[in-house]
Amino acid sequence: MVVCISMENIAYKNSELVDILRPLDLGESVAEADTLLEVARVETSAFTDLLQDRVDLIPGTKGSGKSALFRIFVDFLPDNLLKYRKVVIAHGVHSPGDPVFHAFKDDFAKLNEQQFVSFWCIYLVSLAHEQFIKGERYSDFIKDAGQEVESFRVACVNAKIPEIRAKKTLKDILQWTLHVLSNWSPKLTYKSPDNSGELEFDLFGQKTPLKFEPEDSDKERALPQYVNDIKESLEDILKKSKLSLWLMIDRLDEIFPRRSELEKTALRGLLRAMRFFSSETIRVKIFLRDDMLDQVVRSENGFTALTHITVRQADTLRWTEDQILSMVVKRIFVNKEIAEYLKINYERLEASAEYRKEAFYEIFPPTVNRPPNQSPTLRWIYNRCADGRNVVTPRDVIDLLNRAKQKQQDDFMANAVGKSEWIIGPMALQYGLQELSKKKRLTYLQAEFPHLWEHIEKFVGGKTGYSESAMQNILGKDWKRVSDDLVSIGLFRKTTIRGKAVFGVPFLYRQGLEMTQGKK
Repeated sequence: MVVCISMENIAYKNSELVDILRPLDLGESVAEADTLLEVARVETSAFTDLLQDRVDLIPGTKGSGKSALFRIFVDFLPDNLLKYRKVVIAHGVHSPGDPVFHAFKDDFAKLNEQQFVSFWCIYLVSLAHEQFIKGERYSDFIKDAGQEVESFRVACVNAKIPEIRAKKTLKDILQWTLHVLSNWSPKLTYKSPDNSGELEFDLFGQKTPLKFEPEDSDKERALPQYVNDIKESLEDILKKSKLSLWLMIDRLDEIFPRRSELEKTALRGLLRAMRFFSSETIRVKIFLRDDMLDQVVRSENGFTALTHITVRQADTLRWTEDQILSMVVKRIFVNKEIAEYLKINYERLEASAEYRKEAFYEIFPPTVNRPPNQSPTLRWIYNRCADGRNVVTPRDVIDLLNRAKQKQQDDFMANAVGKSEWIIGPMALQYGLQELSKKKRLTYLQAEFPHLWEHIEKFVGGKTGYSESAMQNILGKDWKRVSDDLVSIGLFRKTTIRGKAVFGVPFLYRQGLEMTQGKK
């Protein structure tokens, strides 16, 4: 029996609704495990900018879709990019390799920032070597570039990078890179192609600090030995083959101890190597959490020539309410059983925002709380998933809806003889928010910011709003710096009323921190 549940919202038997919910798959909130990523992807402005090669640095908060965007390009688009854009995709730091990076933590701890510049340059060379030069997918493209490939190999040999004919694992690549680094000690002087200055460093001899000379320096240009030769020979292969190479790196928040000096040093080295190794035909594209980028550039040592990195930086990944709507309905109705059950028209779903909204309300009630003056359910979900910076992430929305779906299914099964107007109703959505908030406390506030938890913990069981004087009483004499940190991670939303700051905790964290409505 086929039942069409319309906006009229006639009550249906719970036993029938269990059969609707059982096959409903909203996917996973973590990109690496998300089987719906390709079929239900939403093409944001960051996707378009990346596809058009307008950006190289893609920042975003945790759960905002950086890894999803990375996966789309490295897992689903390489063939199309090669065919239509002549772009080769090579990538590093994929999820399965994370434990491998940890295995070398003692080696990394010995490197300074200059050495990390060298490490990343050699690492990028190894990715190009393994995934492009030795990649079967590209053998036909480079078959006429034999002389250029040989020059590349000679340059690698000169740099003491051994030629290993067999395919290497990520562990092999890292071991290889660190081995080269330990035997590599030329002194390099590099003049930036954008004329921002000259970079000189002694890789492993004297610990010469990085320094930039003025643009009008009369020093004779000394091209970097080894790395520059390798890069130029790689460019020759690409030009001969009429190709471009994108080297993409993600998951940088999982390979070094969080908020450690090692992490900061490694990331500063990567950003410098990004400038050093990029060219017209080679792009290094980095997916990085915005709080990590902020930590790197706010270092007491500053970050020289930062503007030359951020000039090709994407806007921080943000999702509008309409984009969240598109993501949700695509994930729901990719299931053909549900789409057929509710007689969903796929062409209209793709073409019309208004129809997507209609389809959404075939599943959910018009409001979560009782009217009057209540937000529509879509707005309710969007607002409840917003942090103090008004950032809403796909991860949080998917987590909320997955919890709500499971709760609703359990309730229907426990009361099979009952009836319901909605496939996923208000109580289930409220439960989903409660469970999301608890998860955010554990996996975000406590896990990601242990250095702030002693301050955050003071608000557990408290109110949802605080005045300046209340913040000072709770946090002590250093309250301004600490409150700024809490605002920066999205725990508080800071507004100004009659010239004084007011701090409010967004819905996203209230239940997880056991708060009650009110002000102090």
